[in-house]
Amino acid sequence: MATRIKAFNSQHLTAICQVLADTNQGLSGAQIERLLHEIKVADSSPNITKWKRLFNALANAQNQHQVGNHLIMFINRAMDPVSYASDPESFTWRRNQLNIVLAFSGFHVREDGKVIYINKATTLDEARARAGKLKAALENRSVHEEVLNYCRAELLDENYFHAVFEATKGVAERIRLMSGLKSDGADLITKTFMGLHPILTLGPLNTESEKSEQRGFANLLIGLFGAVRNPLAHAPKTNWPMSEQDALDILTLVSLIHRKLDRTKKLVIEAP
Repeated sequence: MATRIKAFNSQHLTAICQVLADTNQGLSGAQIERLLHEIKVADSSPNITKWKRLFNALANAQNQHQVGNHLIMFINRAMDPVSYASDPESFTWRRNQLNIVLAFSGFHVREDGKVIYINKATTLDEARARAGKLKAALENRSVHEEVLNYCRAELLDENYFHAVFEATKGVAERIRLMSGLKSDGADLITKTFMGLHPILTLGPLNTESEKSEQRGFANLLIGLFGAVRNPLAHAPKTNWPMSEQDALDILTLVSLIHRKLDRTKKLVIEAP
């Protein structure tokens, strides 16, 4: 073992084993047996309750080697995404529940199933935040994948301020890539979507309704930058409180904008 991990205390180890061997959504007895064998930990009490069986095996390994590495090795194998190809719901449940209890020990299970270090949580609220509550809420709203692409790291820490900031910056960057322009803010939106010869259009612009939608979309983008992105760029986080509800609503709006950008067509190519 390259890095020695401090042994987990009995309370933390119990909570983790209760998640991994949960009666309804945890690992089966056969899975526990196989995984313990893979990490070369003796299955000392195979005929008792699943979570106690797992606890005894891992506790004995901790006592023998005075490290917590075996638990992390077990989780890394138990959370291998390949094993959940036909049952992604179980992966999500186990990962979320593990991250709540692991946060108190300073660990987090990533989306690829690997365990990483994080700052230790001291309250249940912090632990639940580390589990990715905001991200889960966004996924429940079926937000556009581009929203998550630009704020994945911030979502991990439940950092509403920076999550929103990165997502709104991502809108501008995507428009620059699609239009070929290098400007920003209102200037970028005006040149891309407004005027007689816009670079990107939502439709053929033959009818007044189509033209109205184009103008409205451009104004929506200008409003997003003026009301959200620009203030966040110039204000310290402490002076700009961002609630969970505000973050969800703004990021949902960003998702709508990305879906409309998916529809656009580049009709005119202009030099930057």
